[in-house]
Amino acid sequence: MLQDLTRPSNVSVHSDDALVGKVKAAITADDEKRKENEDEPLRRKPALVPILPTELPRQFEVTLWDVLHTLARATALSWRGAGRGLAEHWGALKYTQALAGGRDSFLGLTDEGHRIADHYKSLQSSELGIGFALTLSEHMLRSRFPDHSVTIVPADTALRAGWALTSRDKGEKVKYRYRPQYFAEVWRPGEPSLAIPLACKGNHGDTATSAEQLASASAHAEAVHIGAWNETPSLLFSTQLPTDGSTMTVHALQAPGSGGRLSPAEGREANLNAPPFQANVMPDIHPPAEGLVTPEPVRGCHVQPKDYAWFQEALAHTTAAGLMTFTGSGHATARHLTDRQGRKRFTGLEHAASMSIQDAAHTLFGNEYVGTDHVFRLNGPRVEAFSGVDKEVFRLLARGDIEEYRALVHASRHVRPRLTFDKDWGGPVSVHADGSVFALRLLPGQNEEPCACSSR
Repeated sequence: MLQDLTRPSNVSVHSDDALVGKVKAAITADDEKRKENEDEPLRRKPALVPILPTELPRQFEVTLWDVLHTLARATALSWRGAGRGLAEHWGALKYTQALAGGRDSFLGLTDEGHRIADHYKSLQSSELGIGFALTLSEHMLRSRFPDHSVTIVPADTALRAGWALTSRDKGEKVKYRYRPQYFAEVWRPGEPSLAIPLACKGNHGDTATSAEQLASASAHAEAVHIGAWNETPSLLFSTQLPTDGSTMTVHALQAPGSGGRLSPAEGREANLNAPPFQANVMPDIHPPAEGLVTPEPVRGCHVQPKDYAWFQEALAHTTAAGLMTFTGSGHATARHLTDRQGRKRFTGLEHAASMSIQDAAHTLFGNEYVGTDHVFRLNGPRVEAFSGVDKEVFRLLARGDIEEYRALVHASRHVRPRLTFDKDWGGPVSVHADGSVFALRLLPGQNEEPCACSSR
């Protein structure tokens, strides 16, 4: 059962001119429908193109435990409440038996995966869509920028360092519900980062459904501009999880652009060790002047050159906070967040992970990791999950030394990642380049029972 989590399998990737055509048709149909209903027209990315097969193979090898580790890290700072009082990232564990496949086959929903889909279809497709989209994004960007590190940053948390996104946030509201779900930060120590908005969706339908989702994803990605008007590159994903036994497919497109680079042409250099700063950036995106005419601003978030250093700091602190909440340390998490980002959630009893305290340590692959654990039943057997970070990573981030942390993980980015069934631990262990670890094992004294989770 647990050994299946580290066995390689495959997902199909669809990214070609035909998909671009289907998305354009879906955009046209949606625009016409919105016009008929007298709804406000949506702004979308001005151009969408396929991703090259050399950057994203059309048959992409994955392991489920790595995808679940990625999903857990991505949702650690979310305010979803799906954990029912537990730390948010444990929610990824509900998919440990939802998918199955093999080295010569494609992942597909198991009987348990179908049962989840029967009751929580939207949640399942959304969360697994995030996991696969981010796994593919990291691979693609590391291929494109081999000398850089790639970090996934939750967009809502990062943006709240500068904008009031919803009615519960203090400050002048953005008043626009479309936003990318994540940023991919491509970086090297001591250099300006490249920030790329990511829009991730999922469904249990067909290619037409994914085309509609990508049309919507285009509007989400367009809602954040970094630098010049219409020059922010973006990645769009729709993961199709068919319930009829057909092949699971990730549909992916990119919006090209020369923006996103946080190079401080004006203003100060970024200081990642400075305390997190709550800015109050004016909402709206500002199109360029057309001759002597200055167009009206449009709704959304615009990171302009004067804010580049601050935004790079916000991305770095948000990443650090996500790593610290993965350990269960509320106070270490809080030091990297502003009040509007949710700092107070991690400093008192209202902390969503108040029962997930940083009090566990394990030696894995010869390295010591500190974090937190969670015991639950996996269709009968009692299992222990452990999430955390490398002990030195924790020491650096708990004291606020992001610069040294980045130097450490960047230097080890090719040798740190591990994914295996570790016999000494007793189950699957995933270590990512950021220093985080995600592990699962049966509690002692139990025999692992055969998994009744074959793909159908």
